[in-house]
Amino acid sequence: MNPFSSGTRLRDMIRSIRASKTAAEERAVVRKECAAIRAAINENDQDYRHRNLAKLMFIHMLGYPTHFGQMEQEVLMLVTNSLKQDLNHTNQYIVGLALCALGNICSAEMARDLAPEVERLLQFRDPNIRKKAALCSTRIIKKVPDLAENFINPAAALLKEKHHGVLITGVQLCTDLCKLSPEALEYFRKKCTEGLVKTLKDVVNSPYAPEYDISGITDPFLHIRLLKLLRVLGQGDADASDSMNDILAQVATKTESNKIAGNAILYECVQTIMSIEDNGGLRVLAINILGRFLSNRDNNIRYVALNMLMKAITVDSQAVQRHRATILECVKDSDASIRKRALDLVYLLVNESNVKPLTKELIDYLEVSDQDFRGDLTAKICSIVAKFSPEKIWYIDQMLKVLSEAGNFVKDEVWHALIVVISNASDLHGYTVRALYRAFQPSAEQESLVRVAVWCIGEYGDMLVNNVGMLDMEDPITVTESDAVDIVEISMKRHTSDLTTKSMALIALLKLSSRFTSCSERIRDIIIQQKGNLVLELQQRSIEFNSIIAKHQNIRSALVERMPVLDEATFIGRRSDSMSGTASTLTGAALNLPNGVAKPSGAPLVDLLDLSSDDAAAPSPHGGDFLQDLLGVDLSPASQQSGVHQAPKSGTDVLLDLLSIGTPSVQSSSSTPITQDILSSSQNNKSPVAPLDELSSLSLSARGASNAGASPMMDLLDGFTSSPPTTDNGVVYPSIVAFESSSLRVVFNFSKPPGNSQTTLIQATFTNLSPNAYTDFVFQAAVPKFLQLHLDPASSNSLPASGNGSIRQNMRVTNSQHGKKSLVMRMRIAYKVNGKDSLEEGQVNNFPRDL
Repeated sequence: MNPFSSGTRLRDMIRSIRASKTAAEERAVVRKECAAIRAAINENDQDYRHRNLAKLMFIHMLGYPTHFGQMEQEVLMLVTNSLKQDLNHTNQYIVGLALCALGNICSAEMARDLAPEVERLLQFRDPNIRKKAALCSTRIIKKVPDLAENFINPAAALLKEKHHGVLITGVQLCTDLCKLSPEALEYFRKKCTEGLVKTLKDVVNSPYAPEYDISGITDPFLHIRLLKLLRVLGQGDADASDSMNDILAQVATKTESNKIAGNAILYECVQTIMSIEDNGGLRVLAINILGRFLSNRDNNIRYVALNMLMKAITVDSQAVQRHRATILECVKDSDASIRKRALDLVYLLVNESNVKPLTKELIDYLEVSDQDFRGDLTAKICSIVAKFSPEKIWYIDQMLKVLSEAGNFVKDEVWHALIVVISNASDLHGYTVRALYRAFQPSAEQESLVRVAVWCIGEYGDMLVNNVGMLDMEDPITVTESDAVDIVEISMKRHTSDLTTKSMALIALLKLSSRFTSCSERIRDIIIQQKGNLVLELQQRSIEFNSIIAKHQNIRSALVERMPVLDEATFIGRRSDSMSGTASTLTGAALNLPNGVAKPSGAPLVDLLDLSSDDAAAPSPHGGDFLQDLLGVDLSPASQQSGVHQAPKSGTDVLLDLLSIGTPSVQSSSSTPITQDILSSSQNNKSPVAPLDELSSLSLSARGASNAGASPMMDLLDGFTSSPPTTDNGVVYPSIVAFESSSLRVVFNFSKPPGNSQTTLIQATFTNLSPNAYTDFVFQAAVPKFLQLHLDPASSNSLPASGNGSIRQNMRVTNSQHGKKSLVMRMRIAYKVNGKDSLEEGQVNNFPRDL
């Protein structure tokens, strides 16, 4: 016999397929077998029809197409006619089989053809047929939603049935009709709501019936179906919701909660209560039921309760707050899913009034929590503390506790934010550095804590030694200069310390070398030990810092002064991606800081802690890119010729590089003025660069190219005096009135740095022409792509009235198309007059042409 004829057995075909050594051989076997089956179908071969059908099923299981073997339209028409005859049969069992077949295999065409027969059977004398007809109707309206209106009245009649099987299917049919047809929903609301409420009441109060009883509850399946339909009817309709309030309260109070069936009914009842229109008392009752669920030993019940409470907190926060203690216990549950869901719920529960007790509970649990859970728990605690902290000292205390317990799980931006807050809390510097000193020894393995401790000792080590700023609640502590240096040395020599920590330790030692004169030689020896380090970054810092200590005694104390106060408002804005790469400078907007203290923003110094900010790519929270809003042009931050200053994206910690030494240079229009602000160095010195070990220059361009047109490497330490910029070739540029209105005048004065014709220095002078003083003054500017703009901090954020004073702000514009295109700028000026916000906008087109 031909091995691929229609007469071959199924086992022979399977054997041939399995004998194939490659996928190509298998496909060839299947193709030949399919060809033989196709020929047999065309020849109407009845002898091996059953065998071919079995082969097609196996081929289909292998994933090959078998559509050629499907029945043709004429056969489907015969099936429809056959089903129609069976639906009209006198034998109820044949009718039932026909309904089951239709519900399982019907297509849209069959549903349209047989819908009238099914609709008629919804009123059949036998309850089993009515039940099957209702289920078949559900399948039909899902296949053909247009037929839904034909089943509205028959479905409504099923809601009066006494037979529970018919009633359950009728309720399900009505529920599906309401979801598919607005007309059906409105009809059932008006005509059937009262009847459904009465039916549910009868079921709740019905006596014991053995045929429906499950765990002492009468037909919990019917309970749940009725509650789901009531939920659909009551949602968005106050009248329907009012009519079902009493029965829902009765279900919630009378249903036993010690059985699974009872809990299922209660959960459905809670969902219905939370979905219908507002009833405060019912919702409190529903939330109390969820609170009882949290005490249940079944993990599934606790999990669904936590999910429902997360939805309920947006509706009635106070009712959920009453179960706070139980929710906190769920955070400590052994089940990981419940822990995570409970932690998310606790995060939503926190507000200004309960932040302290909740944070204490979470931190206490942090001490004993599993390692796998510490990451999520730490992130939530840090977010809560930052968002709701009532005072700086509490914020610092809680963050130190978190760092001490789980510092290795803390993200970089968290300890960056802590350093910013510490920098701004001038009255707490001594307290903080002493607290970090105490926490260091027991928690020296926590990397984030070590970094913050090293930074604070480097900045405020003298306050640690001299016990400056002691608070009443502090215990006395005796720390010598040698003890403080020990902490930094340990941090550097720990084998687990990474490059960031060691670099911060080196900077701290450089600062302490000026403040701890008795340990100066020891500090120098520690620094020199890193000259042979295999890491180039540490090697370079060691050589340069050693040169500062050895050769630049006269300026070392000025060079290593404390960091200027890190601007908290700017840091918060950058963290929240509120400044999408703009060249704007917020000169005075008062912000509500996360540590609970509102303060006006100062000069926007460099965010030395924001290491991986993607500000340039972030959308503005005010509804779009700020520069596009100002200029109406595409200023994509991806462009290398961006018209605004963008935050550098360096992989190395900028905080570590206090002197901008050894950091991979990123071309930035603000890098020079930043270092000039820290070092007060001259930009006019153009002497050649000496060898690295001589350190005659601490250059900003040690590892990268400087800005276009900028002077070559500068010796920032030799000639440590600053001189004002002079005009190029003695040219004096005329001043212009850049903007003038009835209330404000803006005047621009221009100058050029020597040897750089592309760069223009602009001093903007703002004068108030009105009789009212301006507060919270903010100047923002933007330029096209061929320009680069940098704004320095403004001289003030308050502008006196009637021209009795002015605000000055310096800008630097670099024109990459100098000589081809003139300067152009859009301005936005915001301020407050008697507490009301005002806004001025304008465009400057009258710049001198030779700029």
